[in-house]
Amino acid sequence: MNTFFQSQIIQLFDIPDASLTPILSSFFEEDLTKGTYFLEQYKRCDRLSFIQSGVVRVFKETSSGEVTQWIGQEGYFVTDLSSFLFDQPARWSIQVLTDTKLLSISKKDYLQFEAHIPDWNRLEKRFIAKCFLQLEDRIYNFIAHTAEERYHLYFEQNKTLFNRVPLQYIASVLGMSPETLSRIRAKINS
Repeated sequence: MNTFFQSQIIQLFDIPDASLTPILSSFFEEDLTKGTYFLEQYKRCDRLSFIQSGVVRVFKETSSGEVTQWIGQEGYFVTDLSSFLFDQPARWSIQVLTDTKLLSISKKDYLQFEAHIPDWNRLEKRFIAKCFLQLEDRIYNFIAHTAEERYHLYFEQNKTLFNRVPLQYIASVLGMSPETLSRIRAKINS
């Protein structure tokens, strides 16, 4: 099993060694090719996946066009949480932007953890809390920073994405038009 994946599981879940083996052995490898969908909007999400390599984007079709909510790359988990945990139709589509290797767990196997891992409720709560903290940070960045400041923060945290995905997706994640992103980039590079 991928040692980077193992370290991420330990970090995210703060998991004891005794619980690590059953969790790691529940994941299976999955290869998706560029342009395919991990999940389509309104369908049910049946898995939680860790991105070993590649890039995915989480987006939604709206009446005014697509809105990219998030772009994930190596080291991140991807799913539609409300669909995966509460069996609701997915609010988001998840598209593979590059050939991508995932480590995935089915919802059925994920739900078995509660019965087989004594401290699972605490571990899962920690994982969900970390997801929530990332969302809080993102909301704070939107309300407390200018477009240029948001660009700088995102660039510092995601430098490699700028050479891997169309800038229009990054602009959407940052809540700005592609033209605004181009102006900011031109200003920085001048």
